[in-house]
Amino acid sequence: MNKWNFYTSNEIKPLGWLKKQLEIQAEGLSGNLDKMWNDIKNSAWIGGDKEGWERVPYWLDGFIPLAYLLKNEDMIARAKKYIDAIISYQKSDGWICPCKDEDRNRYDTWAVQLITKTLTVYYQCSNDERIPDVIYRTLRNYYELLENGEIKLFDWGNARWFECFIAINFLFERCGEEWLKDLAKILKEQGMDYNEVTPLWKRPLNRWRFDTHIVNIGMMLKSEAVSCGILGEEYTDNAEKLHEILKKYNGTPVGLFTGDECLSGLSPIQGTELCAVAEQMYSYEILYAFTGDKKWAERLEVLAFNALPATISDDMWTHQYDQMSNQIACIKFPGKPIFRTNWQESHLFGLEPNYGCCTANFNQAWPKFALSAFMHDGDEVINAVPVPSELKTDDKYICIETEYPFKNTFKYTVKAENGFTFKIRIPSFAENLTVNGEKASGNMLSFDIGAGEEKEIIIGFDAVPYFEKRPHDLNTVKCGSLVFSVPVKFEKNMLEYERDGVERKFPYCDYELIPVSDWNYAYCSDSLEIHRSEVGDVPFSSEKPPVTVKTSVKKINWGYEDGYDAVCAKVPESREAISEAEEILLYPYGCAKLRMTEIPIL
Repeated sequence: MNKWNFYTSNEIKPLGWLKKQLEIQAEGLSGNLDKMWNDIKNSAWIGGDKEGWERVPYWLDGFIPLAYLLKNEDMIARAKKYIDAIISYQKSDGWICPCKDEDRNRYDTWAVQLITKTLTVYYQCSNDERIPDVIYRTLRNYYELLENGEIKLFDWGNARWFECFIAINFLFERCGEEWLKDLAKILKEQGMDYNEVTPLWKRPLNRWRFDTHIVNIGMMLKSEAVSCGILGEEYTDNAEKLHEILKKYNGTPVGLFTGDECLSGLSPIQGTELCAVAEQMYSYEILYAFTGDKKWAERLEVLAFNALPATISDDMWTHQYDQMSNQIACIKFPGKPIFRTNWQESHLFGLEPNYGCCTANFNQAWPKFALSAFMHDGDEVINAVPVPSELKTDDKYICIETEYPFKNTFKYTVKAENGFTFKIRIPSFAENLTVNGEKASGNMLSFDIGAGEEKEIIIGFDAVPYFEKRPHDLNTVKCGSLVFSVPVKFEKNMLEYERDGVERKFPYCDYELIPVSDWNYAYCSDSLEIHRSEVGDVPFSSEKPPVTVKTSVKKINWGYEDGYDAVCAKVPESREAISEAEEILLYPYGCAKLRMTEIPIL
């Protein structure tokens, strides 16, 4: 086991398509929520009268690293304004959340866990020396209230107890005080044990529960990695055991688990909540850093390059609550929705379809992914995720120029004042690996960089498209970390309105996506021919994808799910061809907002 440490936003700089993606995010919803969404703009966290629980901490958890990665002075100042206000309202005993003293035992302290996690992010980006003391007083107060029984974990705090360990570990590394270990024990004792509820994951229910809630589960996967050290427990890779159960009974082609809003089985027409994408990505980042096991980095890539862009509009002003593998329309359901525990508008692209948690929380996904490009341990540095980035510290410089995952070539420029070992993780699917024009092999390349040395490393490999079997005798096309889908062309129906005092207006209005092309296809050839083009200003463009796969298909009588006219049937009504073969271009899943991803082979 090799524990890697994260670099900060002051040391990592996004380049190429990754920088473009972050700039789109800053110009879209993430960078503007504090200007137009009352739950952020007028939150109780900053003295207002709107939501005073999870939404401001959620938003800041992504807005802060986004601001610092882009060196955007306006965004940095706005983040500080929020942090200053939150700190100013901290009580003398350390309580920091916006509720009356007499209401503390009824206030779900998931918010305590979340705001301390967010404050650690702010410190790592800003080096604001006020923050460690703010976290210290908050956690000390939390410990005393839990220890003497004035409060206890319930609901979300009970389900997400491990989230507090980000701040606990941060503080323990600084002060090493024993009460932090006691706090850790209390949280685990009062928190949910997910190993006890796995039978519930094997048969989806149309019933809302904390222990099958997909976001809780996405967060939970990192629980052992963040807690075992301070609890003095042995690491057992429990996440892998739970991952296998989730994948077997609820897996999707893009590495997610269905959850609309709770676990939903293996059907390609069930959905997955966007918050779960962001949290599952963060769990995999933590798991790779803690274990050094390449499986978590590879799973992270699949989520980041497929599930994340698929469920957010090209301009990042709107997003879905739920995405589906086979999603032929995003039209408000006139009656009962297909989702198990979500509502009629959950798959629309909008400001806050179904519920506003994802509006605030999706912001962390791209920035934290960018911060996972390089990691370090002693005199070793690893390029954990090979995306275009630059690392610059006091004594070393590494630049990676690439268009991965769209193209599989990489140019590294490495400079060192002091010697170090540079490692590069190679994906397990890589074929015909070359290093500086010479054949190579292995999933980890290692280079000794001498003091004062400057080195250029050119790496290339192939990734071959292939069919992967899915349940119900369906199939998905994959190539490297990318999943491919039959794209469905669409027209947008813009919906501008106000509900419960929340205004939706362009560009943060809601959109229905209405299909205008055929979708009822089956593959009729084993030929998969990959075509690559330039990465445009929108990396995961729904109009001009940077990579496609050409193949042949025939139409079949697929049919609609019983009771619906905008949801395809779970499985085709017939697998007999009803047309001649035609060539089509498959799009990356992340580019295809409407798509058929799991389909038969004739």
